[in-house]
Amino acid sequence: MGEGFISGLRLQEIINRIQTLKPSRIIRLDQPVEPSFGYLDFGSSEAYAMEVANESTAKKPKRLTSVVWNHFERVKKADICYAVCVHCNKKLSGSSNSGTTHLRNHLMRCLKRSNYDVSQLLAVKRRKKENTLTIANITYDEGQRKDDYMKPTIVKYEQDQRKDEAFNIGSGWFDPERSRLDLARMIILHGYPLAMVEHVGFKVFVKNLQPLFDVVQNSSIELSCAEIYTKEKQRIYDMLSKLQGRTNLAVEMWSSPENSKYVCLTAHYVDDDWKLQKKTLNFLTLDPSHTEDMLSEVIIKCLLDWDIDYKLFAMTFDDCSTNDDIVPRIKDRISENRPRLSNGQLLDVRSAAHILNSIAQDAIEALQAVIQKIRGSFRHVKSSQPILVKFNEIAQQHGINNHKSLVLDCPIRWNSTYMMLETAVEYRNVFHHFPDLDPDLALSSEEWEWTSSITSYLKLLVEIINVFSGNKCPTANIYFPEICHVHIQLIEWCKSSDGFLCSLATKMKAKFDKYWSKCSLALAVAAILDPRFKMKLVEYYYSQIYGSTALERIKEASDGIKELFNAYSIYPTLIDQGSASPGSSLPSSSNDTRDRLKGFDKFLHETSQSQSSISDLEKYLDEPVFPRNCDFSILNWWRVHTPRYPILSMMARYVLGTPMSTVAQEFVFNAGGRMLDSSRSSLSPDTQQALICTQDWLRTQSDDATPSSGHYALPLYVEAN
Repeated sequence: MGEGFISGLRLQEIINRIQTLKPSRIIRLDQPVEPSFGYLDFGSSEAYAMEVANESTAKKPKRLTSVVWNHFERVKKADICYAVCVHCNKKLSGSSNSGTTHLRNHLMRCLKRSNYDVSQLLAVKRRKKENTLTIANITYDEGQRKDDYMKPTIVKYEQDQRKDEAFNIGSGWFDPERSRLDLARMIILHGYPLAMVEHVGFKVFVKNLQPLFDVVQNSSIELSCAEIYTKEKQRIYDMLSKLQGRTNLAVEMWSSPENSKYVCLTAHYVDDDWKLQKKTLNFLTLDPSHTEDMLSEVIIKCLLDWDIDYKLFAMTFDDCSTNDDIVPRIKDRISENRPRLSNGQLLDVRSAAHILNSIAQDAIEALQAVIQKIRGSFRHVKSSQPILVKFNEIAQQHGINNHKSLVLDCPIRWNSTYMMLETAVEYRNVFHHFPDLDPDLALSSEEWEWTSSITSYLKLLVEIINVFSGNKCPTANIYFPEICHVHIQLIEWCKSSDGFLCSLATKMKAKFDKYWSKCSLALAVAAILDPRFKMKLVEYYYSQIYGSTALERIKEASDGIKELFNAYSIYPTLIDQGSASPGSSLPSSSNDTRDRLKGFDKFLHETSQSQSSISDLEKYLDEPVFPRNCDFSILNWWRVHTPRYPILSMMARYVLGTPMSTVAQEFVFNAGGRMLDSSRSSLSPDTQQALICTQDWLRTQSDDATPSSGHYALPLYVEAN
């Protein structure tokens, strides 16, 4: 062997000396030695071992700890490092000096990326920003606190795994069952079509948002909606059963483009906190051959199903043409244990907004020929820019400088027709002197007078309906003065010397009188229970409406409220099963409907009236009216004064909660009534009821609803077998 060859003894000595080094400087020499390691200088053996160790450490690649490297492959060509996206094969800088921000940004935009939750990258980026401290130009960036980054969790999703199983990933949960019900609630709350779950765009969105969620089919989401309806219905039932007071029922008829007929029943009441509430109870499809007898049976069955027949105070129908025999049939079937006037006027109420809508449409129908001419005139003026410029020049010559737009009406919304007529009347002189107008579109002086008068009729009706629909708390007391004003104006319109206008006003008043005969007492009683008006408002309007016979009508209103009050003061606790407000000192009575001493209670009341102290009603009416102001809340007033007027306040609660109008604000000017859209009308009757009723219930809750902080989904990678 040559001089420089390492003997076995010398090699063992080198190994022993290397093992005495610090652990961080040890290298492994227990592998077969390459020939190049066989020729060493004996005196520099330790130095050579150190050099080998340092060289090995320098060549060790840097450990990739960021989550983004799960989506990139690091490739080195020559002296340049690249990061190649595993989804789209795009090359980006992979140098350690380049960081990972540009890689994250690419992942956000990568169209071929799948099964990855972007929120993880956003969370990492957000924590990086929050954990970065900058002090005197020294920035501690992502390399400083790598342990703070969230590492993606690999989940193998078995095909036979239960779809409704909740996945516990780290500190979070993904619950497919909860997500399914949340989707159903969203569809119900916002009125989305059930078929949206089968739309491609929705499926792609959900899968990218949460790959573990199995998008349900149309039939499945329908079952979920029914499940939510059943649960919410029980909650509403329990709430109504605990309600200490009476309930009013609004009956509204709907239709569909397919000419199907529906009835919607809504409970209106003042709750125990003196807040006006309403709940849709039923939405039922009527048989095409249904009769008025069947409608009364449907209503009675719903009252019995909800167990509120004995709590019914009044019913409001949306149409004055509804058969008058319906209410007596219902009255005969429901519990007799309720106070009402002998003629039943407070039980049968008709919607104020509907009667105003009806007479407004009579006015528009009478003026239809003139309206067609005005529409044609508007179209002609707007047909070209030169004609419009010329029209505006003539308007300026007549002192009209507002340049109000000539907007055509929407025939199904009569308030838009009113606005078109109002604009036409303002430009009357312009149209009269406009030379380019077709003679067939020109209005005669008589027709302009009709248009001006009918526009003033419609203006009054629009203003009053806006008062009804714009009131956030439409208690029954707000209707009497507005309806009385319409009554007075109709009387004046009937005095017109113009035969056309007089005939129209007579037709409108005949329809209004039918409504007034049914509802005037209910309207008056509600107004009397307004401490700002009491009997004075009835006296004021009746003197204008009835003239010489006003005293008789005033007495009818006075006797009506006294009769109702006496009914409540005789059997207060028997009627309402202990429903008097806290603090009320009402006489006790048995709740047994077979109590044989009911007659004694009445006898005691009648024979002791002369000896008793002044009643709630007399005390209330004798005191001065409360000052009128814009911040007045009638329900709050009665809540505060319940201890002072225990029986009267209980009665006021039911009267003021009576819905004097049933039309929703968004449909208040619709000429065709409430319509069920095509997507809903194609569903089964049970599903229609579930969606419409539950939507009303969830909307009531949504104002106070806040998302739970205990449920969220952790970012996941999903690996399907």
